[in-house]
Amino acid sequence: MPRTATGSAQSPTPGQLPPPGKNGFRADARHFWERVTDGLELAQLWAQFRADAASSYRLYSFDLAPAQGRSRFRRFLNTAKAFFWAVMIKLSPARRVILLASLVLLLIPIFSDNQGSVPNLHFYAGLSLLLLLLLEIADRVTMKRDLEIAREIQLWLVPENPPQVPGLDMAFLNRPANTVAGDYYDVFHRTIQEGDNTRSTLFLAVADVAGKSLPAALLMATFQASLNTLSASSVPLLELVAGLNRYACAHSRNGARFTTAFLAECDPESRQLTYVNAGHNTPVLRRASGAIERLDRGGLPFGIMGDATYDSGTVALQKGDLVLIFTDGLVEAVNERDEEFGETRTLASMEAHLNAPAKDMLRAMMSDVNIFVGMTHQHDDITCLLLRSV
Repeated sequence: MPRTATGSAQSPTPGQLPPPGKNGFRADARHFWERVTDGLELAQLWAQFRADAASSYRLYSFDLAPAQGRSRFRRFLNTAKAFFWAVMIKLSPARRVILLASLVLLLIPIFSDNQGSVPNLHFYAGLSLLLLLLLEIADRVTMKRDLEIAREIQLWLVPENPPQVPGLDMAFLNRPANTVAGDYYDVFHRTIQEGDNTRSTLFLAVADVAGKSLPAALLMATFQASLNTLSASSVPLLELVAGLNRYACAHSRNGARFTTAFLAECDPESRQLTYVNAGHNTPVLRRASGAIERLDRGGLPFGIMGDATYDSGTVALQKGDLVLIFTDGLVEAVNERDEEFGETRTLASMEAHLNAPAKDMLRAMMSDVNIFVGMTHQHDDITCLLLRSV
């Protein structure tokens, strides 16, 4: 920022070299390092590297068969060969040739005389690997941009803020493990036709598509579209659930892409909550007295059995009661010792922040999760919906 009242020179803007002086080189080097690391500390960089290495290992390990061979050396060679092809098949044919050429140049002995008439083959190997790196980075940047656009579209499909309903305090939170998420949440008003009578309810939905990233996000979008279509027809909750299951079965690849969901309708006047739990993590109902109840009535996840039947449960919310609906990313968040956050810590976090408004309570609970996992990379999407009767 410009300095005032002293007549001193302004501080350099980003990308501009600092003024020449005793500390000019140090300032320039520090600025360069901060741009490279995004201001992360060494411990954070190391944790990020470990997470990236683990993710890459999982990616390549899918293509690695168990090592064969009588001797340890033979098993090592077979593993190295399998790893080589696991890397190669993930490149385009042209880039495979570049990689092969680089490896050949690295393995050929260096021939040079005193006059330096024969080029250093390692230099050209380095140039080839740099070219390959630049090509891969270009693909990654393009894919990242497309994923960011997909994330923007995904955010259009879910509400930014919960509706304002007298007597109810609501909040929701979604944190994807990757750029796009396979979790879904929604809260909206819905009209139900019962004979000649109609009534308005508040509809709550939290769902989790099996898998992560783009495939799960695409299925989440189809689930949202089918839910909106069926919700507009004013059918009862159980009929809506049966329709969602039939649609999911038609697009689940024989149950390989199933969806767990918790769907509920709340009558704003009577505070009666009617719900169906389709194989989802059991939501927690904390009564004002401190008693804990589980909302577990329902049936199978959507997309497994087309003729599955579902039960519904009903609870009456009293003043001070609290309902927490969440996906498995919350309770299965792990730390560096591979310990899960678990429901015990979830309940303890709820109790610790019980008097805060719903939005602040969710934010504080996520802070507890962050402290617990430390530098460990988030491996699954986390979605929470909190409903409090006030």
